[in-house]
Amino acid sequence: MIVETAFLDKLKQFGLNSYQAKLWTALLSRGVATAGELSDISNVPRSRAYDVLESLEKKGFIIMKIGKPIKYIAVPPAEVVKRVQNRIKTDADKQTEQIESLKASETMNELQLLHTQGIEKVDPTEMTASIKGRNNLYEHLSDMLDRAGKSVVICTTSQGLVRKADALKRNFKQLKRKGVKIRIAAPMDDTSKPVAKELAQFGEVRNSNMDARFVLIDGKELTFMLVDDKDVNASYDTGIKVQSDFFVNSFQNMFDVHWKAMKKI
Repeated sequence: MIVETAFLDKLKQFGLNSYQAKLWTALLSRGVATAGELSDISNVPRSRAYDVLESLEKKGFIIMKIGKPIKYIAVPPAEVVKRVQNRIKTDADKQTEQIESLKASETMNELQLLHTQGIEKVDPTEMTASIKGRNNLYEHLSDMLDRAGKSVVICTTSQGLVRKADALKRNFKQLKRKGVKIRIAAPMDDTSKPVAKELAQFGEVRNSNMDARFVLIDGKELTFMLVDDKDVNASYDTGIKVQSDFFVNSFQNMFDVHWKAMKKI
């Protein structure tokens, strides 16, 4: 049986390697077959066929039929998809629980202590880094907001406001619960006004004429974007992360001056 390589590659989405994909598709084409038969039609070496079929059985892709010779029965693909979905969900739940338990562990405290002590020894110029790609930027901004303890400043465009309201919704809710002061500045138009009203439940939103894109937390950490989001593809959007008291305070003071002149929403 000849199966196109492109088709076999797609089966990797099921978590199958090359031999597993070949034997499973061979069994699907036969319904019921022995290991020898499947080896012959799939071009999988007989020395490997039994081990691979056993792994497919453990994954729930096939069933072993008792008798002599031993035969294998293919599980319907629709049922396999359900099993794969359930397995992925179960694995994800377990990993999430492990990560949550790690947050409160002594190991995390030790790691945090190491990082804090290490940061104190680093020159501020070494703490400057670039983040490329809008998805990466929003993951970085989400991490920033999680670290905020006192204040958050967001200056963005009208479209940027819409994106942040969606991408950082969880963060805004968490910041409100923590009592963090949030100030958001963005130009108001027909697109951004409804979003601004929604965000007003988390902090103060004002109409801005500043041509800038940046996020500031606790007056200590800053990430600013290099270009207008209208002029760059999302994949090439780039931000600069800065941790320098002198530089960040300059940004904070500049924003505070402009903030006073902005109209409240």
